[in-house]
Amino acid sequence: MAQQTLATPAESVSRGASIAASAGLGVLAAVVGYLITYVMVVDEVREGFGDHVAEWTGVAWYYYNAHLVDIEASGEIAGWGSTDTVDFIAQTDATSATALYVVPPLVLFAFGAVLAYQLDARNLGEAVLVGAPVTIGYAIIMSLGAVVAESSAEASFLGIEATGAMSPELVPAIILGGIIYPVVFATAGAVVAALLRA
Repeated sequence: MAQQTLATPAESVSRGASIAASAGLGVLAAVVGYLITYVMVVDEVREGFGDHVAEWTGVAWYYYNAHLVDIEASGEIAGWGSTDTVDFIAQTDATSATALYVVPPLVLFAFGAVLAYQLDARNLGEAVLVGAPVTIGYAIIMSLGAVVAESSAEASFLGIEATGAMSPELVPAIILGGIIYPVVFATAGAVVAALLRA
């Protein structure tokens, strides 16, 4: 009969602790990425949206665009409606806005590398176990942010109702921004750091 090795309580706790730390740093990575985006485009947001959209919401739209997630714009006038998507980064000439495309990958790569270093990952398997769970926290923030970063307006003129709304596309925000980006870039950072330490 083959013997099975059971994880000791200390090993189980350390694995659980590393997953929790990775998930927590996933939340922090999303916040840091947003703050960097804020610093880079807040002036453009103020200029482009004025008082019609809250600054934090406009910056969030740019942040989602940096994850290749489009912003869905819908409107309706007197019962006639349409929906379109917008990529604010692609529509701007500002260099600082175009540089936003590298912010999420670099932040996630750096957080993955720091995690691997702090949790002493020294091989590919350990690096993946450390880097991939960053996705948990990152996906939560990207999902909640996509719901919260909606802006809508209503108007009425001579009895004709008009409404409009803009928000990040929810499914791409979760799958592309919340799952694929952190799995690829945080794990890559953890793998590079682990291999450099091996």
